[in-house]
Amino acid sequence: MHLDYSLYLVTDRSVLKCGDLFGAVEEALQGGVSLVQLREKEVSSRDFYNIALRMKELLNAYNTPLIINDRLDIALAVNAAGLHIGQEDIPLEVARRIMGPQRIIGYSVSNVEQAISGEKQGADYLGAGPVFLTASKSDAGEPIGVDGLRLIRESVKVPVVAIGGVGLDNLEQVWETGVSGVSVISAILGSQEIGTTARKFIVSRRKHEKGILR
Repeated sequence: MHLDYSLYLVTDRSVLKCGDLFGAVEEALQGGVSLVQLREKEVSSRDFYNIALRMKELLNAYNTPLIINDRLDIALAVNAAGLHIGQEDIPLEVARRIMGPQRIIGYSVSNVEQAISGEKQGADYLGAGPVFLTASKSDAGEPIGVDGLRLIRESVKVPVVAIGGVGLDNLEQVWETGVSGVSVISAILGSQEIGTTARKFIVSRRKHEKGILR
């Protein structure tokens, strides 16, 4: 499955200015978000399942794939496009065996060794970071910076997505590393104008691409 990683939204209801997760995600989709990861840490499995079903229905209307954070069982139950796991989750090779070759598996990494291992074990893309300081994940670890991000991107052939503290103020630095996209939580969902903010990310990407082509 070909995915557009350019603007990868990860959900977090705690940063929303309003209480409507689905309305916020729809605004982001209208602004150009190309991929959505559903992240739910504080709900029951039944609630996560129901939220995932509704989110998948919304994303289908925009022809946008749904990735489930951490929960392989939920990803399978709702027939999501894929799963994203970290270093402390179910082993990547086990997830790949259960998910099969057709579904997408993303893997969080913070150094070159993890990136190379993730690629060998079957990850379709890598979420590399945190690139900058971030308040969205309390366990994110020390920032790797744009130099660390570049090293990871150069060490593998699979797409690399920058995660952690990425915003409009540092976006150009991130694009310069050659990553396939950026993963964003609060920079979009915490905005008063979600759709407008998402469009600014897309405009930045296009300007960078035009600069490369010139």
